[in-house]
Parts: sequence; structure tokens; C-alpha cells
Amino acid sequence: MSPSEPAPARTSVPQVDFNLDDLDADEEKYLDFYRKVGVHEDMLVPLAEHHHGAHSYYVLFDRTATWGHPGMPQVLAVHLQRDHAKQTFSFEQAPLPLPSMAQSWLIHRGCPHDAIGLNPELGPPPADEATRALEKRLAGDGDRYAMGYSYTEDDPDDMVTVVALRALDERAPSPFRVVVEEVDTDAWTHTLREGGFDTKEAALQWCSDRLNGEAGPLPPVRPAAATVRPAGVAKAPVSRPPGRSR
Repeated sequence: MSPSEPAPARTSVPQVDFNLDDLDADEEKYLDFYRKVGVHEDMLVPLAEHHHGAHSYYVLFDRTATWGHPGMPQVLAVHLQRDHAKQTFSFEQAPLPLPSMAQSWLIHRGCPHDAIGLNPELGPPPADEATRALEKRLAGDGDRYAMGYSYTEDDPDDMVTVVALRALDERAPSPFRVVVEEVDTDAWTHTLREGGFDTKEAALQWCSDRLNGEAGPLPPVRPAAATVRPAGVAKAPVSRPPGRSR
């Protein structure tokens, strides 16, 4: 079971409904959506969704990701915009490693910040206030950092997701950040922590060491001389270190 997958004993698993009936006038667009999103519709769990007028926003857990390429993101953000007059729709989608990053991606596409909260009955809840605070920052400040690397490990003995981020502002303190989500399968809670690095190589090496069970504590983020908003959702991938396969 992955970090974001709902615990079966706690609640029934809801199904997503994209509500695209009769919106297939643009066959190419419809097939593109089917290939990228709809083909696994029955395996997508809606962790959060918001609907307003022609727009719908979804944070989805993709249960098929565990059988894909090792380490791939297991959360999918989807933004739909329907045009009932033309009987078609447009969409954007992005696979992301953490639900808070999917929330950020949607917020920066017009979803109200307070409308895309995660369903508390799905997935392990935050273990502490530090986790809740960092998730709130990640959701709100996702345009400040770009993602360079992520790896989701869903080994039941060590459920962990590591994410390396690069500051878009070159003046930011600790210009490279690592965010780590760990799931306690016994307590069924998760923690999220952040560390700061001066170089890309150091951040990626820490990620590799954590996946191999050899990492030391995360180094603290250097304080800013002036106010700098913290790390958030990533945009363009770069090189990835080797990680432990499943």
C-alpha cells in the first residue's frame, strides 16, 4: 500500500466521476484524455475534488502506479474545463509525488486554496503539527520551487517518498531542498520533513542514501536574510540518482 492509498479497514474507497458524458465532439481531445487519464479511471481514488461552473479540479491517487516504473509518482492532479455548448472539454494533468504538490498545481490553475482539502478518511493522517504546517506551505507556495527529482518507495517495511526541489530565486537560502514523506504503517500516520542543501549533487545524494537506508539527519534550511517563501511544487525534472527498486 502506498503512502496516499486509503486504509481499507477505515473507509470504503470512493470512485472518481469525470462527468464527461456527451462531451466527445472533439474525438482527438477525448482520446488524449482517455490515454492519459481515463484509461485507469476505475483505479483512481479521489483524495480531493472541487467543482465550480465549467471547471473541475481533482487530486487523485493512482493505484496502478505501484505496478509501473519503480519510484514513479502515485498522485495525479487533473484540471478539467467543460464546454457544453460545443460538447467538448479541455484538460491538464500532472503526475506528482505528494498530495500537497497536486493541491499546489491545482491552486495555481484557479482552484480556491480552501476548496481542495484532502478527504481525512483517505490515506494516513499527519502525525504532527510540523507535518501539517509543511503540507500547508507546499500547497500554497508551489510556484517558488521546481522539482528536480522524486522517488516513491511503497515497500510495506519502509514507505517513503523523497523529493528534491530547486529554488527559482537564485538568492534563496538553501537553494536546494529535500522533502521526505514517511508512513508509519503501524500507527497509520505520516510525517513530512524538509532539509536544505547548497548544491544539487548534495540533495540528490541524500535522496539516494535515504532510499538505501544510509542517510543521516536532514540538514536544516538556512535562515533567510529577508523573507523568502518556502519550497513547493516542482516543474521540470532533471537527473535522478539510483534508488532502491521494489
